[in-house]
Amino acid sequence: MTRRLVALDLVPGTQFVEHLQRIWDDGDAVLPIDQRLPAQAKFQLLEAMRPEAIVTSQGESAREGGIPCASGDALVVPTSGTTGLPKGVVLTHAAVVASALATSGRIGIDPGRHRWLSCLPLAHIGGLSVVTRALHTGTPLTVLPSFDVDAVNSAPSHGATHTSLVVSAFQRIDPSRWKCIVVGGSALPSDLPSNTLRTYGMTETGSGVVYNGFALEGVQVRVVSGLLELRGPMLFRTYRQKDATGLLTPEGADPLTVDGWFATGDEGELSSDGVVSVFGRTGDVIVTGGEKVWPDAVERVLLSSPEVLEVAVAGKPDATWGSRVVAWVVPTDPANPPTLESLRAHTKQSLPAYAAPHQINLCNALPRTPTGKIQRSLLPH
Repeated sequence: MTRRLVALDLVPGTQFVEHLQRIWDDGDAVLPIDQRLPAQAKFQLLEAMRPEAIVTSQGESAREGGIPCASGDALVVPTSGTTGLPKGVVLTHAAVVASALATSGRIGIDPGRHRWLSCLPLAHIGGLSVVTRALHTGTPLTVLPSFDVDAVNSAPSHGATHTSLVVSAFQRIDPSRWKCIVVGGSALPSDLPSNTLRTYGMTETGSGVVYNGFALEGVQVRVVSGLLELRGPMLFRTYRQKDATGLLTPEGADPLTVDGWFATGDEGELSSDGVVSVFGRTGDVIVTGGEKVWPDAVERVLLSSPEVLEVAVAGKPDATWGSRVVAWVVPTDPANPPTLESLRAHTKQSLPAYAAPHQINLCNALPRTPTGKIQRSLLPH
């Protein structure tokens, strides 16, 4: 049995949440549209995902050439693969419920005492999962149209107790006012306050599945040839994407192994007592002088320097070392920026000398994705 895929092209807020619930009640699936996309990019996404209907502030209308979803599908969340072409991560209702219950259980959510604040884009899993876990647990919810420092800092005065942020947003707010802040993404500061939970996950896992180094209830982790693999009830079902001929079919190639494992593409370790360590994407590792250097690890150390406001680390070709470690730094005080020597000395207090940057580039801002992740490929030369 098939169901409709309905695009939600709405500003985050009460109207978005109400339409999401209505579409689910009708048995259909939702494709959230990022409100920051320019018109052409939005058109290309709709052409790629082929929903059968779209909801805007003017109401719902049908779209020609739409392709249905399978019964039980709840969300198609857009993401980009290695080719940069849009594809949709298909999450079932069962997966969304499993994620909501597992995360809420780990966090200790009590719908009678707590309230979620959603302030991240709802077209991405980090923001959307705040809404879906609130709906499935009956927890009160406030949805902001976008991230705003003043609005987030004042939200606890209006009853909000929990929120989810990316690193760049977390660094701009007062965390002391919150009962709990869930922070996702790479290069998290090492000295997070006690009311903050560090998470690891991705769109395909329906949100974070590892909290402060430990997998959620029902989530299994294994390491195969140095790469992390995950299994659990909140994993996605398939991808919705175009095939080699450019035609979209409702079912993509099965991305999971026969017994349900998902290869994340991240290198990591699993200790004997169950602690998951994530090193980073396999393509991001820097091999310098035969040694592996993970940008995330260097970024975390550099962020602990009072001279550094933001930082990104990547490798550049080097005739002697193969690759050299380069840091792009947004200084805390542009009038008095850090030197290469000071940052190398700071890094070597925590990491081997070969991991210390051999070059720094000072900049005013770093290229980031809509979810706040650093786009290393766009770092200026």
